[in-house]
Amino acid sequence: MRLVDWSSPVTILLDFVAWFIIHLSVAGIGLHLPGRLFEQDGFLYKCRPFENGGRFWEMVFHVRRWKERLPDGSVILGRGFAKKQLQSRDTDYFVAFVKESRRAELTHWITLLTAPLFFLWNPPAVGFFMILFALFMNGPCIIAQRYNRPRFQRLLSRSVCESHAELLK
Repeated sequence: MRLVDWSSPVTILLDFVAWFIIHLSVAGIGLHLPGRLFEQDGFLYKCRPFENGGRFWEMVFHVRRWKERLPDGSVILGRGFAKKQLQSRDTDYFVAFVKESRRAELTHWITLLTAPLFFLWNPPAVGFFMILFALFMNGPCIIAQRYNRPRFQRLLSRSVCESHAELLK
């Protein structure tokens, strides 16, 4: 039983408006979360053994071929951390990149998890379509974060090792 039973054009308009509001709201809230929440690889962010340091995402989804085509939320929102292009090879930049990739991943997971709300005013078939839509819109962004973060963490650990080696000379 749906909460609302409106005509199709009204429901379609409501779906578009709802997704727009959800995406902007979750992204805006994510930008305001304190950075300390993203300093460690907690349960959500840690690289699983099957991911093989991000290589799984390349082997299965060929992420390198399409990740550059993904929209950059920082450009769309006019703030945040641009992750589309490498801005520096500095250790501090790598640390910030890893942290912000965790923030981005969290916002896409939260947005994805809102999809069942669409069952409240849509017929079941459309509700399931909205879940597929959410997967299509957020899944590639999550995959890109899970592919990039381990690569940057490896670069960061090499950079830290090199700086420690310089100190020991």
